[in-house]
Amino acid sequence: MKTVTIRELHAKTGKWVRDAARHGEILVTDHGRTVARIVPEVEAREIPYFARRQLSSRFQKLAASGKLSRGVDSTLAISEDRDDTIS
Repeated sequence: MKTVTIRELHAKTGKWVRDAARHGEILVTDHGRTVARIVPEVEAREIPYFARRQLSSRFQKLAASGKLSRGVDSTLAISEDRDDTIS
């Protein structure tokens, strides 16, 4: 594992960041004591389930039929509920 002083990091930041991307983690020291680490970016994680899900064919048919309503705006429902409890 490589180490670099704060002074060296300040003088050539870009070089050390690129080195971390190529070679792995680099420790940053201040008066011989490790104070930080420069770590390379990890590979992108798998796309979360909710981002890659697709509507089922049955739901698509229901939406296309026009029988699907948008429901009640939650802010209106909450406001009405609050009005009822205050009265």
